[in-house]
Amino acid sequence: MTQALIVIDMQRDFCPGGLLAVAGGDQVVGPINAMMREAEAVILTQDWHPADHASFADNHPGAAAFSVTQMPYGPQVLWPAHCVIGTPGAAFHPDLEVDRADLILRKGFRAGIDSYSAFFENDRTTATGLSGYLRDRGITDLTFAGLAHDFCVAWSAMDAARLGFNARVVEGACRAIDLDGSLAAARDGMTRAGVTLA
Repeated sequence: MTQALIVIDMQRDFCPGGLLAVAGGDQVVGPINAMMREAEAVILTQDWHPADHASFADNHPGAAAFSVTQMPYGPQVLWPAHCVIGTPGAAFHPDLEVDRADLILRKGFRAGIDSYSAFFENDRTTATGLSGYLRDRGITDLTFAGLAHDFCVAWSAMDAARLGFNARVVEGACRAIDLDGSLAAARDGMTRAGVTLA
């Protein structure tokens, strides 16, 4: 076993009707389920924020959602509150075949720092432990799918490539927020990092 499918943040809040809905986010559940059935290993990530999370615009008086602020670790988009620990919106999409997962990795649970990537917090140094888990299992080839293409999927895939994994993103099984050109920037960044876009 050398290959794994990493499904990023297929949660209710990122799907239509959720607090940070990605257009068409629910449309990728079926393709992802099909990919999971064929995968050698499956890892699901789950955004898991405390209510006082620093990336929430509501926690910055006067700040607008989707504006950018400076954090100690660099620029940070201020999001609408989403995927708060224990809320219905933090749950996986009800049609996602969660039982197929070998591992569920929760990220973003530290109040003072966001976590787009499945591998690192947004300071780019605090590790989630995923790299060690994959290496211990002898997994070298990673396929990514999920939400959102231009943030958590892209950051995860770029980190995977930077860490020496073979990284591929199945774009048809992703949907993007596309905030101020973020999708084009993410595609460019992934290509430059050596990620295969399929």
